[in-house]
Amino acid sequence: MEKKSVKKNYLYNVTYQILLIILPLLTAPYISRVLGAESIGIYSYALSISAYFITFGSLGVDLYAQREIAYYQDDKKNYSRTFWEITILRAVTMSISIFIFYFTFASNGEYQVFYKILLIELIGKCFDISWFFKGVEDFKKIVLRNLVIKILSIIAIFTLVKTPDDLNLYFWIYVLSVILGNLSLWLYLPKYVCKVEIQSLKIFRHLKPTISLFIPQIAIQVYTLLDKTMIGAIYEDKSEVGYYEQGQKIINMLLTVITSLGTVMLPRIANFFANNKKNEVKSYMEKSFNFVFLLAFPMIFGIIAVAEDFVPIFFGPGYDKVAILMSVISPILLFIGMSNVIGTQYLLPTKRQKEYTISVVIGSIVNICINGCLIWNYGALGASIGTVVAEFTVTLVQIIIVRKEFEFKKIFKLAINYIIASIIMFIVCKIVSVIPLNEIISLIIQVLSGIATYGLILIILKEKFVLNILRQLKEKIKDRR
Repeated sequence: MEKKSVKKNYLYNVTYQILLIILPLLTAPYISRVLGAESIGIYSYALSISAYFITFGSLGVDLYAQREIAYYQDDKKNYSRTFWEITILRAVTMSISIFIFYFTFASNGEYQVFYKILLIELIGKCFDISWFFKGVEDFKKIVLRNLVIKILSIIAIFTLVKTPDDLNLYFWIYVLSVILGNLSLWLYLPKYVCKVEIQSLKIFRHLKPTISLFIPQIAIQVYTLLDKTMIGAIYEDKSEVGYYEQGQKIINMLLTVITSLGTVMLPRIANFFANNKKNEVKSYMEKSFNFVFLLAFPMIFGIIAVAEDFVPIFFGPGYDKVAILMSVISPILLFIGMSNVIGTQYLLPTKRQKEYTISVVIGSIVNICINGCLIWNYGALGASIGTVVAEFTVTLVQIIIVRKEFEFKKIFKLAINYIIASIIMFIVCKIVSVIPLNEIISLIIQVLSGIATYGLILIILKEKFVLNILRQLKEKIKDRR
């Protein structure tokens, strides 16, 4: 199979990941005003519950399946058999999860009407084969699929959702977009997968390795979803969940740009590892760290600089608390970015699930302890602090695990120029913010001047990674001429 460009796949995957959240992002100003914090909190709380059952039913299949398909990229018969084995296994495990979800949440309770709608989301997960296209490094198909469906979803939201009473319609639009998106990928499948003999399928050979990845997935869910669940369970007024949801929304969009490289690199590094190309693995890893530093530091300082001006313009009145939450949560951009490089790009493709599991389990334990202490008194702010400390812990544990395999002193030195440029960018944004201008114009000028300052300082400091990117862009422009 022809190898796809890492750069093209990264761009496709960034687009794909952004499209996954672009619906709530583009519609957030509208939805925050129409539905209100209480309804948004109910929506977020219900989705956090269904996400546990999706995780349980998926058994860590996505990462495992993507890696397995990548190993057999050049062997159509082998990866076709692997595809059908994993697809059938997931259908079985998701069916069990759907059954339990129905009788524990969807059949009774305060929000049963919403949980019944979310049953369709769980059913749709049975047909999710995006992992296959990631494994064969064809991200273009996934992007095209999402583009059409997300546009239709946005149109539906602005057309149908008009009042807080339309929350059920908001749920319906969400779940229908999920199931239609998953089903549409099957149209491309005949080109890739060949027929296999049913008797040759060994479905349950994948059970043990998927379970080994299931444990870290559960641990990850603990510190990504448990906070919303705990806030929703502790506070009768679901507005607190709504504030937390909105605070994370912007952070997650920015995080997507950083972590998308990990999704692209996993199959590539898995393939290098399978062919014993260790030097190539380390080379890609060092570039990935540089990439994370390039983006994470300006994003963190930028969020802290503009949050107070951004939130009232974007979300509307009554969401002031979101600005504080965004600033507190922002350091996870660096921590998750680094753990994505070590965990997703290195430990998982090189079959070191045990070390990966240890890191996320420790992180989840830290998160539970902090949430238990802080959420009762500080609500969403306490959950935000717990998330940051948990992600820092995961990253620290992973660094300790691979400390002998990478020169972290050298890697951390790569961050110095980015930190200097980010601090100067922050100062410039704050100076611009005190100039008496229209709020929207002021925000736009802050963002543009911040980006320009950051780029200029890096050029002045002669940052090699950035200069290399600029050099490559110039060469491409010349070639096109």
